[in-house]
Amino acid sequence: MNKNKIIGSIYLTLAACIWGGMFVVVKSVVAEVPPVQLVWLRYLIGSIALLIIALVAKIHWYWDKRNLLLIFLIGLIGNTISIVAQEAGTMFSSAQLGSVVTTATPAFMIIFSWPLLKIKPTTGKWISLFLAIFGVISIVGFQFTGKNLLLGVIFLLIAGITWALMSVLIELVDKKYSIIQVTFLGTLVAIVCLTPIIFMQKRILLNIAWSSVNIWLSLLYLGIISTAIAFFLWNKGLVLFHGPTSGLFFLFQPIVGTLLGWLFLSESIQVGFFIGLGLILLSIVVSIRNE
Repeated sequence: MNKNKIIGSIYLTLAACIWGGMFVVVKSVVAEVPPVQLVWLRYLIGSIALLIIALVAKIHWYWDKRNLLLIFLIGLIGNTISIVAQEAGTMFSSAQLGSVVTTATPAFMIIFSWPLLKIKPTTGKWISLFLAIFGVISIVGFQFTGKNLLLGVIFLLIAGITWALMSVLIELVDKKYSIIQVTFLGTLVAIVCLTPIIFMQKRILLNIAWSSVNIWLSLLYLGIISTAIAFFLWNKGLVLFHGPTSGLFFLFQPIVGTLLGWLFLSESIQVGFFIGLGLILLSIVVSIRNE
C-alpha cells in the first residue's frame, strides 16, 4: 500500500467520523429548520469558511470548460441533490436508518467506477463490500419505525446513489485543480441552485427561532466542520486513495454515530456493535489488499 493510499485512508476516515455526528445533529435541528433551508444555510457558512481557507492557503485558481462542467455536476448531483435528499430522508425516518441505507454508497461507487474510471470490480472488492454491509446491519439492527418510513428510505437511497456518482466524478477533475477550489465551487453551485427556492419560501427563514442556541451550534457544525472541513477531507481522500472501494470508509459513520449515542445520549451498545465493527474493519483490509 503506497503513501498516497495511507494518507487518503486517513482523510476519508476523518471525514466519515465527522459525518458520524451529522445525522444526530440534523435530526435535532431539521424540525426547526426544514431540509432545503438547512442545506442552504449550511453551504452559505461552509463556502465562507472554504473561501477563507483558499485565501490563506493562496491556492492557484484554474478555469476551463471541461473541468468547470465536471465541478458543476459535482455541485448539482452531490452537494445539492444528495444532501437535500439525505436530510429529507433523515427527517422522514431516523438517524439510525439513515446510517443503514447510505451503506449503499460504496456499492454504487464500485458500479459507477466501472464505466467512468475504467476500473473493473474484482471478486475481492465485492466480498469486502458485503462484509461491510453486514457489519453496519449488525451495528444498528433492523428496529425501524415511522409513519413516513418508505418515503424516508426512498430519499436516503437517492442520497446514496447521487453521493456515489459525485465521489466518482471528483476523480475525473484535472489534478492541477486544488481540492479546495473544487469543494468551494461545488458549494457555490449548491447555493445558486437552492437560492430561488429559498426566496420563494423566505417566510420559513423569517420564522426560524434565531435566538435558539441549538440552531446556531447545529449550523456552525454543519457549515464549518461537516461541510468545509469534511468535504475537503473526503474529496482529497478520494483523489489520493483512487480506488472504487474508497467508499467503504464512508461506513465509519454508523460506528461513530453509535459511539456518540453511547457517550452523550446514554444509549446502550449491544454485542452486535463489536461484531459489526470487526466486519467493517475486515472489509477494509480485504479491500486494500485487493487494490
